[in-house]
Amino acid sequence: MKAEIHRLMRLKSPNPQSTTRLTPPSGKNELPQCEDIPSNSSLPEASSASAAADDQNETAMSDSEANPRQHPPNDGNLRSRLETGAVLIGLVLAVFCMCLDSTILSTAIPKIIAEFNSQSEMGWYVSAYSLTISSFTLVYGRIYTICSTKAVFLTCLALFEGGSLISGVTPNSLGLIVGRALAGLGGSGLFLGSILMATGIVPLDKVPIITALFGSIYGISAVTGPLLGGAFTDYVTWRWCFYINLPLGGVTFLFVVLFVNTPNATERTHTTSNKFTQILDVDPIGVALLIPAIISLLLLLQWGGAAYPWDSWRLIILYVVGGCCALGFVVDQLWQQERATIPPRLLKNRNIWGVLLFCFFINGSFLVLTYYLPIWFQAIKNATATASGIMSLPMIVGMVIPSILAGWLTSQFGYYMPFIYLSVVLSSIGAGLLSTLTVSSGSSAWIGYQAIYGIGAGSSISLFVVVAQTALPPADTPAGTAMVTFIQSLSGALMNFVAQNVFQNRLMQALAQAAPDLDAANIVEAGPTMIRALVPEHVLPAVLEVYNTAITQVFYIAVACTALAIFGVLPLQWLSVKGRKIHPGAA
Repeated sequence: MKAEIHRLMRLKSPNPQSTTRLTPPSGKNELPQCEDIPSNSSLPEASSASAAADDQNETAMSDSEANPRQHPPNDGNLRSRLETGAVLIGLVLAVFCMCLDSTILSTAIPKIIAEFNSQSEMGWYVSAYSLTISSFTLVYGRIYTICSTKAVFLTCLALFEGGSLISGVTPNSLGLIVGRALAGLGGSGLFLGSILMATGIVPLDKVPIITALFGSIYGISAVTGPLLGGAFTDYVTWRWCFYINLPLGGVTFLFVVLFVNTPNATERTHTTSNKFTQILDVDPIGVALLIPAIISLLLLLQWGGAAYPWDSWRLIILYVVGGCCALGFVVDQLWQQERATIPPRLLKNRNIWGVLLFCFFINGSFLVLTYYLPIWFQAIKNATATASGIMSLPMIVGMVIPSILAGWLTSQFGYYMPFIYLSVVLSSIGAGLLSTLTVSSGSSAWIGYQAIYGIGAGSSISLFVVVAQTALPPADTPAGTAMVTFIQSLSGALMNFVAQNVFQNRLMQALAQAAPDLDAANIVEAGPTMIRALVPEHVLPAVLEVYNTAITQVFYIAVACTALAIFGVLPLQWLSVKGRKIHPGAA
């Protein structure tokens, strides 16, 4: 009888894989309710129920083997709709702030460059944030598996808010870069923690809706970011691009503290009580090798051919340091295996390395266009910061609606591959058309081209995490989600420096030829908002042509990225979030 009771309780208990709970009023975790067990006089019926339960359990196990990520709804953990709503609002605000920081400076950067006279440091305003996000996202993927999700999330929130405060009050360019780096250090754990807490309370077939929600937040922040950045810059000060995070982060902190409760790490993993072993689980050696490898690569992309020749001793040092650290990181990952920052066995899954490659190129193309389209509008069309944000709306709005639809339709029909193929086709066409813009291009051109690209990129931008979570069992979900977030951030940092290098090199060379009497370096450092103030009227048309050519050549980077994304799509299999795997027609 005891065996029958335990079996029935297992069948009725909530999903054991979920790690996030809402705090009940009593402050204690409630036990799942079980059905009334028949008395001894009803043993035949109990035995029949037990046999039926065994059959159901075997069926469930076979379904689980077909798709290890599928699990029943975790309704037992939901205390009330009010608490659930409060938690989701808090997580949404956290993701909104984190994503907002990726785009809000796109329209403010020209003003910041003019104030600090720092065109050469523009890349760091963007990449200092992306660098720390990409470097520490994988670390947080390990930390979340051995520590309390709530505690780690709140720590990340505090770091993010501190970095935002420093960025807002800084008197110089260096302070802004340091503040952005600190905000990225916290932000790298915010997105992952929000995804884990939110998706931990829903079954797999509802995960696309949750990821579409967060994907739409990314899209909404991409819409509001340039607009807010432009409005703050034109009517208040660009420093409010960072101050805005403080009250929103306060609301998140309050809701998470009050309503979220997560089990201890020992309830979720087999982590030992040895603190030294727990530290090793975070792979500190891998982190110590990964960060200098990424920094060396970013410096190479920033300095190579622009500040220094590619064969200069400074760049040779970066080649050696970056190469040795990268090689050491690979060796460390192979040695650490399950303790590795990137567990090697996960990369043997074709869906994982495929979606990482696809994510790298699509997200990289988006970040390039997000930052250089406003520069084109301000330089070529003489738009204000606010106006350039409004003029960028066709691309951003074009992303939001397809992102939501793709997530919802994937949840309804189970398959995400049609939207991924659509994404590659439309984004490639849109990016190619944007590279044809000229000084005389009318609104119909830049509106239509942006919309095509936006619809294409938006069709897949909410599906990166869905692909990873569908291809992995629940135990590997944190690592898979962290890898996707890592690639998203890394692609933005790398492509931003590639774009800056191309832009500065082309602009300096072309300015020297088109207007040899002008101080090309001074014009470049002053930024696009100062062109008409520094350039005489009679040479302004030639300088605008040069600026247009330099920017559209940056758009070629987006074209290349969207075209190369197909090599990430080809390995992907037709997996269903509803638990069925389609063997015929697999990519």
